[in-house]
Amino acid sequence: MKTRRLGKTGYDVSEIGLGCWQLGGDFGPVGDETASEILDAANDAGVTFWDTADVYGGGLSESRIGAHEKAAGVHVATKLGRGSGLFPDNYSKDGVRASLVASAERLGVASLDLAQLHCVPTEVLRDGQIFGWMDELKAEGLVRHWGASVETIKEGLICLEQPGCATLQIIFNLFRQDAAKALLPKAAERDVGIIVRLPLASGLLSGKYDKATRFDESDHRSYNADGQAFSVGETFSGIPFERGVELVGELRGLAPEALPMSQFALRWILDHPQVSTIIAGVSKPEQLADNVAASGQKSLFPALMGQLSEWYEKDVKPEVRGGI
Repeated sequence: MKTRRLGKTGYDVSEIGLGCWQLGGDFGPVGDETASEILDAANDAGVTFWDTADVYGGGLSESRIGAHEKAAGVHVATKLGRGSGLFPDNYSKDGVRASLVASAERLGVASLDLAQLHCVPTEVLRDGQIFGWMDELKAEGLVRHWGASVETIKEGLICLEQPGCATLQIIFNLFRQDAAKALLPKAAERDVGIIVRLPLASGLLSGKYDKATRFDESDHRSYNADGQAFSVGETFSGIPFERGVELVGELRGLAPEALPMSQFALRWILDHPQVSTIIAGVSKPEQLADNVAASGQKSLFPALMGQLSEWYEKDVKPEVRGGI
């Protein structure tokens, strides 16, 4: 597994990380045995960056990670700000501290490797107080580093202005390409590590779905397909599902013939050098090997990268809901 530096944290992390939203059951039920097998597979594959949040399964994802034996060099990042009585307008330093203390207890650590503000409202970011609290909690030793997970480029740019911000987690994939020009160069200038989430657009870019595919009612791809529960941009990257299936069909005609769709999508992200790691979630341990294989694939040709950019601007960007 190849590694990259995670910005000013100084951590060397695997290019392919592990998103742990599914360990909380938000992609359909995941039993304890399967969760443990996924984490075992991550250890075996050299996946050294695991990303979770306090609200994934009401703390279940964090608890499962905390109970699991981690290989040397694994860094666990969590997130705060969508639960614990904070969201949407009850943020305070004491509330943020209490949330982080609870996460540390579930993860079984005294100090969190990385704590990320979790899609907190834009107006809270603009106010800026929350950044000062994170600096103070870092100084206290509760967190080693802090960053932010954002929904839009505008929010990402606000966070990049904060000297203490070490990482930025963004939606970035073949269906959401704008950050390549609008955000990534500025992050590199400020030595802010870029963590990519939704790399496969909630599985659409794996190429495994058709218009007849249905998801479990406990899966956010069912209950949030049109933004009923939270930002629609967090599900299928804001693309209506059936239109997304059609767009994947178009991508098949552009992808190198021998390259699986999922690895094609991940390779495209890795070909942006400002990206530190990709957090790809899996519901079965065997899916991890396919993701990891993207790290060893050859870079895409510049001409193809340009073609994919043109395709996005013309065919995809007008379809995106939830803000970019």
